[in-house]
Amino acid sequence: MFRRLRVVPVRDPLDLMTPLRLALADTGDAVLPVPGRQEAAGRLSLLRVPRQVAVVIETSGSTDVPKRVMLSTDALLSSAAASSVRLGGSGQWLLALPVHYIAGVQVLVRSIVADTVPVVLPSGHFDPAVFAASAGRLTEPLRFTALVPVQLARLVAAAADDPHLLAALRRFDGILVGGQALPSLLAERAVDLDLHVFATYGSSETSGGCVYNGTPIGNSEVRVVDGQLEIAGSVLAEGYLGDPPRTSDRFLEVHGGRWYRTGDLGEVDAATGLVRVLGRADNVIISGGEKVSLDAVERVVRSLPGFGEAVAVGRPDVTWGQVPVLVVPAEPGAAGLPEDSLERIGEAVASVLGKAARPACLVRVASIPQLSTGKPDRLALGRMLADL
Repeated sequence: MFRRLRVVPVRDPLDLMTPLRLALADTGDAVLPVPGRQEAAGRLSLLRVPRQVAVVIETSGSTDVPKRVMLSTDALLSSAAASSVRLGGSGQWLLALPVHYIAGVQVLVRSIVADTVPVVLPSGHFDPAVFAASAGRLTEPLRFTALVPVQLARLVAAAADDPHLLAALRRFDGILVGGQALPSLLAERAVDLDLHVFATYGSSETSGGCVYNGTPIGNSEVRVVDGQLEIAGSVLAEGYLGDPPRTSDRFLEVHGGRWYRTGDLGEVDAATGLVRVLGRADNVIISGGEKVSLDAVERVVRSLPGFGEAVAVGRPDVTWGQVPVLVVPAEPGAAGLPEDSLERIGEAVASVLGKAARPACLVRVASIPQLSTGKPDRLALGRMLADL
């Protein structure tokens, strides 16, 4: 059986609450939230999805072509329930992320389950003072929010000199941080400030975060096959809308169980079960015949003072085939990078990852292009470097 897919152009995130509630109750159409693009409705309004599907999410396409992920009511509610158990209960949420991505949708789902109304952070530039003011409008005993690392970094930096903001942050019973890896230095600063931060791992295909602080939540399971993380559990998506080949490639039936092949490199500790994500399998280059993980290069570089927002990308090279290139955002009023920056960075990277991982050059740009999730737009960065 099937039901119609309703495209919902979202301007006010709360406008999605009613159609989402109806979709979850199986009394309305499935919904595909889009960021206010009216033209999308005409293209997709005649599509139908399997009856169990409640929400379709368009992925960001940061390193690949976008996909439309079909999520069932059971998967979304299972994820919300697992999150509630891990966080110690249901409560009220401060919505600080777009609702056309899974992290934003899940804030609404959790709010529907808890029968609370989320406070919506105004759109536009992320301002810590506005965040604090919005947090002050929360009224329920348990309070939560979900952020991307760049938002948390701005809050942590501002809280050092703003007691009101620090008090607002400490009042949250849970601050979920996902979308990309949480830098270790940022995590340490958040702990030093006594913030209740949960580093989450997951994707649209897993109904959002299904691993909190390295531990799978609910009935989610994580294993490693050929170096890549695979996830099983009731949070898994039904597959990709209109794309059976990609669905069968990513969602595997193994001995009666269903696993999602994430495309992420990682490890699972045999003794503790803790999951460690090492980077994207498709974010690896071959330099001088050796594999180099650009995510690993980023982790090393971002641990160095002044390079917390650096992004590593690959560039063709006549001699080595490909080489890592570092892109860093310019700071207002900055005169430029010290001449020995590249040498110091290269030594740090080589000491951890080997000589093949040494960045070939350092490029300063006005700003790092980002997707609305806060992730670096690597496709846009590649185009920028091609023009240099």
